[in-house]
Amino acid sequence: MSKEIKDTYFSKFKTKINHQIIPEKFNLMIDEPHPLCLLAAGELQDYLSNQTDWIHNFGLSDDDETPIIGKMFGVLVVQNQENELGYLSAFSGKLAGCNQHAKFVPPVFDLLTENGFLNPGMKELTHLNQEIRDLEAQGYNENLTHIRDLKLKRKNHSIALQNKIFNHYHFLNQAGAEKSLSEIFKDIGYKNPPAGAGECAAPKLLQYAFQHKMKPIALAEFWWGQSPKSDFWKHGQFYPCCREKCEPIFKHMLSKIDIQKG
Repeated sequence: MSKEIKDTYFSKFKTKINHQIIPEKFNLMIDEPHPLCLLAAGELQDYLSNQTDWIHNFGLSDDDETPIIGKMFGVLVVQNQENELGYLSAFSGKLAGCNQHAKFVPPVFDLLTENGFLNPGMKELTHLNQEIRDLEAQGYNENLTHIRDLKLKRKNHSIALQNKIFNHYHFLNQAGAEKSLSEIFKDIGYKNPPAGAGECAAPKLLQYAFQHKMKPIALAEFWWGQSPKSDFWKHGQFYPCCREKCEPIFKHMLSKIDIQKG
């Protein structure tokens, strides 16, 4: 008899849940998080306050002199294939310099994987930048044509690398239909996706849920750490998913899902 494989990203609630509060439609936070998201976020925040798995300076203590980087986290309440209610957790971008950590769902595409195309591509950009600086130091006017050629080469290389990145991000919807990041943004009239699109917590959560046939129930995101210079985000406060990067992705990922905006 085969053993049941435990999903390490699926967290069961520590408190007993009143199933009467489960929304009939998928709840996407706009103003206030759903009560189930509040519970899930509370458990995640408790983990963030006490964990020793990794080190990241959120700016919440005076002991760490490394750069302060606040972070957006997300929780997605789901029902798994065994009809168990629980939640998934995710962070936006990188956490403690890495894309993957226990407890948090993996990225849609991991740019930092060993033997990936990003590092060689970035090394080539660094090499071109150094060549340009060396020629400019030798005498800009004397090397003008060569510098212009190298700058054009750098521009083309940068565009090609960015497009390659976009085309490696593929997003599912509940029906299993897949679209690349480039396709998603072209469908709404964008020439290219904005930088960082697909790295937010919400798309990571939905992607994992759809990959593992989980039913999404409610989603919310909160900021953890010191506010950045803009002073817009506040520690522990909830915010709707970003419009510029996430809404176009949601248009595909949440198609044919009845949504209740909370």
